[in-house]
Amino acid sequence: MGTTVELMDRITVNPDQCGGRPCVRGMRIRVSDVLDLLASGLSADAVVEELPDLELADVAACLRFASRRLDHPVLAA
Repeated sequence: MGTTVELMDRITVNPDQCGGRPCVRGMRIRVSDVLDLLASGLSADAVVEELPDLELADVAACLRFASRRLDHPVLAA
């Protein structure tokens, strides 16, 4: 049985939930689901309307999580 790990405020990972993908507060709402809705043009308020279990702070946490995952040095040859 997997253990839930809190990666940062509001973002959790549990190997037994959603294939171990990062989720919001242990719910079955993946960070990628929130990011996909934002990328399709929905505002943060509209995402919360679409997924009523979310709070605006959850949407912000998803953006922070994605930003930190992409913030790494790139080595140029």
